Amino acid sequence: MPEMSGLDLIDLLGERHFGLRRIAEELWNERGELAISNSEWFLMARIGKGGPTIAEVSRQVDITRQATHKLIRKMSDKGLVEVSDDERNKKVKRVRLTALGHSCYEHNEKLKAELEARIAEAIGADRVAALKEILAMDWRLENRES
Repeated sequence: MPEMSGLDLIDLLGERHFGLRRIAEELWNERGELAISNSEWFLMARIGKGGPTIAEVSRQVDITRQATHKLIRKMSDKGLVEVSDDERNKKVKRVRLTALGHSCYEHNEKLKAELEARIAEAIGADRVAALKEILAMDWRLENRES
């Protein structure tokens, strides 16, 4: 664990996020499952139970369409997602999780819940609840004029 005492809020959030994502990925990979990167998990969360277009997914994750296509192709090769033509416009491609993708996603949600329980054990359930509430609040940062 890197020294955190001198970090500002943004760097503290970044360090914790990076560390938690690394631990979550390690937990997944230790259990002998299919190797899935953090980027792939991030996309799977955005795809969810629906069937968004690849362009919609790309906008949600704030990466280039080319990078999104490459990642989706890699996920398709692993059997996690399937890409199909939109019913109304054959130029538009939709992506959805396969049965394997759903299964992996659900299993990973359980692993993250275990990790959250470990955090609650370390810092207290009330602090975890307060932290989640604070992180979910509108911090009013969209208006950059202020």
